[in-house]
Amino acid sequence: MNANLLIALYSFAGAATSGLAGAAALRLLRRRSLTASLAVVSAVGVVAMLAGTLAVAWAMFLSPHDLQVVTTVVAMAAVVSLATALLLGRRFVARSRELAVAARSFGEDGAFAVPETPATAELESVSRELAATSAKLTASRERERALETSRRELVAWISHDLRTPLAGLRAMAEALEDGVATDPGRYLTQMRTEVDRLNDMVGDLFELSRIHAGALPLSPARMSLYDLVGDALAGADPLAREHGVRLVGDHVEPVPVEVDGKEISRVLGNLLVNAIRRTPADGTVAVAVERAREGSVVVSVTDGCGGIPEEDLPRVFDTGWRGTHARTPPAGAGLGLAIVRGIVEAHQGRATVRNIPGGCRFEVTLPTAS
Repeated sequence: MNANLLIALYSFAGAATSGLAGAAALRLLRRRSLTASLAVVSAVGVVAMLAGTLAVAWAMFLSPHDLQVVTTVVAMAAVVSLATALLLGRRFVARSRELAVAARSFGEDGAFAVPETPATAELESVSRELAATSAKLTASRERERALETSRRELVAWISHDLRTPLAGLRAMAEALEDGVATDPGRYLTQMRTEVDRLNDMVGDLFELSRIHAGALPLSPARMSLYDLVGDALAGADPLAREHGVRLVGDHVEPVPVEVDGKEISRVLGNLLVNAIRRTPADGTVAVAVERAREGSVVVSVTDGCGGIPEEDLPRVFDTGWRGTHARTPPAGAGLGLAIVRGIVEAHQGRATVRNIPGGCRFEVTLPTAS
């Protein structure tokens, strides 16, 4: 048999035996520290080389002196290799512990701080991912706090707004029952008005719950915003006359959109009612429709409310939010603008508000029909 082939076979047999032993050791130590695994890997390499060398030496009948020299060289290599593996393992374990300590802040409502000590590329990648996850968790916590605050305010305001008409209904019902009402017809008319208010409030709550649950049914159809705005202006005109407010809709382009006409009409109605109630007598509420960038259209409602405080602008569309001057009936429960945003976003649009001289401007951006 060829001498080189024989040497290769003996070397492979000795190395394979060491490799199998090392694999068994790694399996036993798979739940231990990485330092132990690195030490085993290093030892396998050295022992495999030593086993192969000894097998070849035995087959080639090397002299004892030569065999001792080879063994000494391999032993020194083993010492250096094991020392290097232990040092590397300790460094890796130390960086892993620092990363674990930093990651504990996730559960303590804190931000993740990347360890300053340099680490391997893999640990650096894990640190970046943890930092990104920390940012997402922080944003999620902030949204959760905002929603919880909004929910509490909504419950408090709804409770107040429900208690007031219910108390009035009870008092009027008792007056009618006892026969002490001087004008029963007026009492009945007032009771019908309060019942309508309660019905509208419950309807808004039901609509908002469907929006938040993502269960708002839409039946989109191609129609013109010119017609939708015209119908909304006609519906809001009696309220505008009652408040002495002028409605203007001179800048309305007949832009086609594919929307649910009933829901978008509700959006326009809520915006107009909100604007009319907050505009002083002899003021003006203007509606405009104009094309924006390609593929979208902006519907704007401008009022004369005097402006919204800058710190309140981000909360205008929050559930239950109402301006400080609008905390009493008939201002509503603060659901109208939240419903506006929910319906618009369900149509893949966007609702915004900004201050202008003398008032504010609500804008609804919708995609145009293809």
